[in-house]
Amino acid sequence: MRRLIGFISLILAGMFTLPSMAADEEYLQPQQWQPIEELRLPGDIPEYRGMPVDPALPVINTVVNEGYLDTLSPNTYWADLLTYSFFGMIVLLALFVIINGKAKLSHGFSGKKVDRWTGTDVFMHWVGAISCMLLIATGLIMIAGRFWLEPNMGAGRWIGFISSSVALHDLMAFPFIIGWAVMVIKWAGKQFPAACDIGWFKVLGGYVNFGGMKGKHPDAGFANAGEKLWFWCFTIFGALMVGSGLVLMFPSLVETKDASNLALILHLVSAAVLGAFTVVHIFMATIMSEGGLECMLTGKCDENWAKQHHNLWFKSLSGK
Repeated sequence: MRRLIGFISLILAGMFTLPSMAADEEYLQPQQWQPIEELRLPGDIPEYRGMPVDPALPVINTVVNEGYLDTLSPNTYWADLLTYSFFGMIVLLALFVIINGKAKLSHGFSGKKVDRWTGTDVFMHWVGAISCMLLIATGLIMIAGRFWLEPNMGAGRWIGFISSSVALHDLMAFPFIIGWAVMVIKWAGKQFPAACDIGWFKVLGGYVNFGGMKGKHPDAGFANAGEKLWFWCFTIFGALMVGSGLVLMFPSLVETKDASNLALILHLVSAAVLGAFTVVHIFMATIMSEGGLECMLTGKCDENWAKQHHNLWFKSLSGK
């Protein structure tokens, strides 16, 4: 009986379903596209009705520069380059301090201060410095983290970590751009080469504590040759970092994928150079040069520090 009832139900369902399917086949025809009509309403935005008669898909340029792709393809190469350029420089400079020792002030601190930087200079320096260090840290995580960190972290933890790093990297780009632009414009006038710069390089700034260069204190103006080298490195490669970084953050600024790939290459190269030079800059200001950090904390420096490291500038001060 149950089989009979089921068979009858199946027949009835088919009787009602077949006409519906036939109706669908008969009446559901492809809709013809209509020309677009613009309907303007008073006091309101225009409405567009209909669809294009002759639609055309956008032309996509699929031809890419294979050289750019080959340059970017060895991911481990870029990860190693940025990692070793940064941490390798730290190791080298640490060994130099162990072997050479710090550059002490020959006559100690005098206790007398000289104005060297304005409050604006100090503030903008730290805006650029803090954002730069955070950019370096998050950039290393983004390019090398999957090789050094991800294998030792769970998938969920890594996803959250890398997402936060990317967000912080993008955020710190803007204070870095502001700090970079202000420092370059404000300080460029004091960073041009001078005759005394050659002598400074010959004795490595007087920082070597052994051999024929021991105790040598070369002439230097407001900025010595090493500081000028750092400034122009920061200026040129900082400009490349800023320009390429904006393209990577806003791809619509360029028209082709090749331009984006080139921007990524320039960004990576600039990051490697600036990362290594940043380590040198921090090392010289905080560890190697006694009394150097005070300049960018208070804007003032000790007179004996000024006489030893920037004697020409100190002599140029009124009454000195």
